[in-house]
Amino acid sequence: MVRSSANARNLRPVALLLVLLLELAVLDAGSLPAAVAVAFTATAAAGAALAICALVGSRRASAVPRTRVRTAIRDREHRTAFLPQRDPDASGRPRPRAPGRALLTAAA
Repeated sequence: MVRSSANARNLRPVALLLVLLLELAVLDAGSLPAAVAVAFTATAAAGAALAICALVGSRRASAVPRTRVRTAIRDREHRTAFLPQRDPDASGRPRPRAPGRALLTAAA
């Protein structure tokens, strides 16, 4: 019973568009504004059908288990944990200094 009410709700916009098309066809046949209105209505109907198909398709897609998401995040973290150490000679990286004599300004 829930399914039939959901289908009825989805068909309401389509029925409204069909009524508008019939009204335009009967009242003002053969003029340019009527042709533009019919083209606009047909485009709107196609867009509504596409949106409904996308909504139905997205609801049927299975959800990814939370454990899989956690595992993927953990694996990515392990891969990138040592990323800064891969190239110690990269530009912009501070060079290690060897111990040496103290500077005169620091000794005073």
